[in-house]
Amino acid sequence: MILDAATGLTPSQSQKRPRGLAVPAANRHSVGSLLESKQSGSTNMMTMVACALGFARSVFFLASAVAAGSEAVLKSEFIFETAPTPSCHASTIVETQAGLVAAWFGGTHEKHPDVGIWLSRFEVGRWGPPAEVANGLQPDGTRYPTWNPVLFKPAVGPLMLFYKVGPNPEKWWGMLMTSRDGGKNWSAPQRLPEGILGPIKNKPVQLDGNGGLLCPSSTEDDGWRIHFERTSDLGRTWRRIGPVSASQIGAIQPTILRHSRNRLQAIGRTQQDRVFTVESNDGGNTWGTMSLLDLPNPNSGVDAVTLADGRHLLVYNHTRRTKGNWKVGREVLNVALSTDGKAWQAALVLENEAGKEFSYPAVIQTSDRLVHITYTWKRQRIRHVVIDPEKLMLRPIVDGVWPELPKN
Repeated sequence: MILDAATGLTPSQSQKRPRGLAVPAANRHSVGSLLESKQSGSTNMMTMVACALGFARSVFFLASAVAAGSEAVLKSEFIFETAPTPSCHASTIVETQAGLVAAWFGGTHEKHPDVGIWLSRFEVGRWGPPAEVANGLQPDGTRYPTWNPVLFKPAVGPLMLFYKVGPNPEKWWGMLMTSRDGGKNWSAPQRLPEGILGPIKNKPVQLDGNGGLLCPSSTEDDGWRIHFERTSDLGRTWRRIGPVSASQIGAIQPTILRHSRNRLQAIGRTQQDRVFTVESNDGGNTWGTMSLLDLPNPNSGVDAVTLADGRHLLVYNHTRRTKGNWKVGREVLNVALSTDGKAWQAALVLENEAGKEFSYPAVIQTSDRLVHITYTWKRQRIRHVVIDPEKLMLRPIVDGVWPELPKN
């Protein structure tokens, strides 16, 4: 039996339900948990099949989780069912001519030397088996953990995979690999120049036709500070811009929005419990002074994309952190939209489960104008969600408060 992700009704029941009719609290779920129930099935036979396959998916009916815009959610799936490592985190996704490619870091746990970069390609309607494509093994035999892969496909040139290697974020360094066949085969890893880390968590933007990339980056060795790195030749030479004037805001992991050819906006993670914003009016060569948006941030990574229609879509945890336990703020994952990058509208609750972690989203819009989101699911798997942004139903976020959302 298929249920509508916002209402918990069958399609025929949903068609009969008048628009605007309130949904009983018991039927309000996050999109993740409801679509999870779809995938698991609702009959005993489906349950038996799931058990036979060696996995069971939990269904959570949370009265506090408001699912909206569910007609916009076209797909929700795990990139892999059987995890190749005990832990995984920090996914990235890209569209290539051959199809979608996703990557993440995985190993025993974050910071463990066995953490490598894992990758899966979407082919023939499904995600292929994960394979480790990079690790932190050094020529002297020392092995360091890897961190935060970022995939990017420039308009002309090979698929690029940026990642970091090092014992911790204070001492890591940037690496780059390339693929000319959509991620099947990769070049030898290349260490980036001293002082250049590459995109630290989120994708670059390509600003002009000669291959120029602007990479959002940051450092943590002398406080949290953001900067940008520009390459006009796909990684052979680099220019560092910043750090940005932050007005005592500790910020890392920016993501870039495009308002016009020269006007850019970066937003991201802070230690001040709110999402930061800073703008450039010259294509990213210089930046203004950082300030804070009204959106909460529980010291967790965000990602955003400027859509083909000019709107901006943000994926983030709309919660504040609990001191001494950052995971508490990562139990809700949200989608919001804006026309100006300042006033945001609530669109979707992807996940809401107390005590669990849903974090570090990556988001792109593909050539068919659909939005693809990947994110960490309980540090156990990577979830992939496909959204039609034209079908999202919106409600203003006022004073940083997530509203009751309209129902489909």
